[in-house]
Amino acid sequence: MIARSPADFRTLAKRRLPRFLFDYLDGAAQSEGTAARNVRDLAAIRLRQRVLQDVSRIDLSTNLFGTHQSMPIGLGPVGIAGLYARRGEVQAARAAQAAAIPFALSTVSLCSLSEVVRDSGATPWFQLYVIRDRGFMKELLAEARSQGCPGLFFTVDMPAPGIRYRDAYSGMSGRHAPARRALQALTHPRWLWDVGIRGRPHVLGNVAPVLKQGSGLEDFMGWLGANFDPSIAWRDIAWLREQWDGPLVIKGILDAGDALQAEALGADGIVVSNHGGRQLDGAPSTAEALPHIAKAVAGRMVILADSGIRSGVDVLRMLALGANGVLLGRAWVYALAAGGEAGVTRLLTFLESELRVAMALTGCVSVASIHNGVLYDTKKGEDDA
Repeated sequence: MIARSPADFRTLAKRRLPRFLFDYLDGAAQSEGTAARNVRDLAAIRLRQRVLQDVSRIDLSTNLFGTHQSMPIGLGPVGIAGLYARRGEVQAARAAQAAAIPFALSTVSLCSLSEVVRDSGATPWFQLYVIRDRGFMKELLAEARSQGCPGLFFTVDMPAPGIRYRDAYSGMSGRHAPARRALQALTHPRWLWDVGIRGRPHVLGNVAPVLKQGSGLEDFMGWLGANFDPSIAWRDIAWLREQWDGPLVIKGILDAGDALQAEALGADGIVVSNHGGRQLDGAPSTAEALPHIAKAVAGRMVILADSGIRSGVDVLRMLALGANGVLLGRAWVYALAAGGEAGVTRLLTFLESELRVAMALTGCVSVASIHNGVLYDTKKGEDDA
């Protein structure tokens, strides 16, 4: 099968990955209702098709945090992406750099920050969780500074990991999980050879200094559960601002009041996000929350959005709802699993083409020209000029 649309990458990823890895990526919290709403609510938003607007010159480029990028899309941080293709974070960083868009590296990536910088030639943003050991957090921030990271995503919606039942069914966690994962790997020899064997070492590169030597997947999950800090509070943002003088983006905002608080504490931007539905099952979709947050802080800080974005049309929808840019999550990892760096590059090509066409058909010639007037108002119809 050859990917001919963004949706094809999920199909390919499901074929090529052991079940425990596909379900870890594809799954979400509890009944997975929030994850489903992310996609459904965004896809349900209708757009105003316009004609005779002279769309002969369309510019997808934008400037975020003082940096020019080719389109308003970035690759958001995703944990253990290095298990979806051999040294996967390096491959994704290369694809992002070639496309002139940003890439963000997760705290819990397989490839360390230094490896990504060394082997991709790209300098990613760094994503940080609140960790109980503030001394270790300072060490991670020092490493991000020394590697020249242009900015920091601080994820605040994980005081505790969400309950993800699919992981227990698939073998990612639970009783006899190592044996189940081994059997699944044997039934996927291509992945086993390329990633399972040639993609070693399978360690969390950024947190390896605090893990015991020879740690396995259970140790990774155990460390995450034991070291994410449930005492996280707004005071931690103030502490972090003292440690980091570059662009700071608070990731995991779903409430306008929280966005205002992030602004008051000196954040340069926010990511409107429900963690892809992987935390609170019952939270609003990003598309539902975004307009209220944009109304509160638009124009005073950069607003990014993630969760549920599966197409270039979805990118346009998020921008029309009030975002300045979007972050891809599952979408780019599906593509990585399907075809490595080339898969991510192909996905970005699809999204660029889809966004360009969507802008042309809604009369938008630049990212700055996309606003809520692009959205079709079922009460007014198309009476607006």
